[in-house]
Amino acid sequence: MAPVPIRFAWRCWLAARRRVFPILLSPIGHLRSHRQIRASYPPGPVVLGPRVALVCHFDRHGTLREDLPAYLAALGAAGLSVVLVSNAGYLAPSALERLRGLVACVLVRRNVGYDFGAWRDALEHLGLPRADTQFLLLANDSVYGPFAPLAPLLARMDFAVADLWGMTDSLQVRPHLQSYFLAVGPRALHSTAWSAFWRGVRPVPSKHWLIRWQEIGLTQRLLAAGFSYRALFPYGELIARATPRTKRFRAALAGTTPLNPSVELWRELLAAGFPFIKRELLRDNPTRAADLGDWREQVHAHFDADTGPIERDLAAGR
Repeated sequence: MAPVPIRFAWRCWLAARRRVFPILLSPIGHLRSHRQIRASYPPGPVVLGPRVALVCHFDRHGTLREDLPAYLAALGAAGLSVVLVSNAGYLAPSALERLRGLVACVLVRRNVGYDFGAWRDALEHLGLPRADTQFLLLANDSVYGPFAPLAPLLARMDFAVADLWGMTDSLQVRPHLQSYFLAVGPRALHSTAWSAFWRGVRPVPSKHWLIRWQEIGLTQRLLAAGFSYRALFPYGELIARATPRTKRFRAALAGTTPLNPSVELWRELLAAGFPFIKRELLRDNPTRAADLGDWREQVHAHFDADTGPIERDLAAGR
C-alpha cells in the first residue's frame, strides 16, 4: 500500500481533475465553435426517415473497428436511418467503402466537444429534428456488440410511457440516463427544452464537464421541463441481481455508493439480456474489476455471438 502522503496527493489530484480543472477549462467552450464538420458523404441533401440514429465514432487512424459495421447494420435492420458522425477528422477510403450501404450519411469532423459536440453539430447540419422526425437515437462506439437484434429492445421504448429512454440509468451525482444509447420520442424532440439544451452545449475540453453538464444535464433539463425517462435495464433491478463481490459492491447493495452500471454491473447486464459490453471495461478496466477473466464465457452463455472481433480489437491495443 502506498504511503499516506502519496495517497493523499493522489486523492487531491483526482479531486482537481473532477472539480477544479473543468471549471478552469469551461471558458474554452465559449471560444471554440461547435461547427467542425469537414466533409459529408454523400454531398448534398440527406434523405432521412422518421426514425434516425446519430452514431458518434472516433479512431485516431481514421479507420473502423472490425465490429462497428455490424452495429450500424443492426440499427438499420431495426428500421433506423443511420448517420455516422466521425470525430476522427479524416476517414480512410477503405473505411468509407465499408460504410457503403450501411448508413444514410457520414459526417467527418474534428474531435472538438466529444460526443455531445458531435451530436450538436450533426443535429444542426442535418436540420434535426425535422417535421416528420418521431424517434432519435444518440449512440456511440464505446460498446462492443450488439450480440442480438436491436428491434425487440427498441420496440420496448414506449414513448407513451416515457419521453426519454436509455439502456441504463445511473444514480452517480444525480439520476440520469447514460448517453451511449439514448432514444428521444416526439414530444420531447419537438420541445423548446430540447432545442434550448442543444443550443447550450459547448465544446469544453473536459470529459468530467461533459458528464456533469451534458450527459447528466440532458436528463435533468428534460425532467425540469416536465418530461419523463426510463431505462430498459434499470439500476435498481441490476443491483437486485448483484452479489457482494467487493467492499464497493457491499456499499452499493447497502445504498451508500452508487455504481456505474454499464461498467461495474456488466455480469448482471448480460444476464438480463443487455446485448453489449463496454469497450472501456475490457480495454482499461477503470474500476479495477477482478471478475473479468471469464467475460468471453459470459457472453457465450447468454448470446450466440462471436467474440473474435472483440478479441482482435483488444489485441491490437488501439
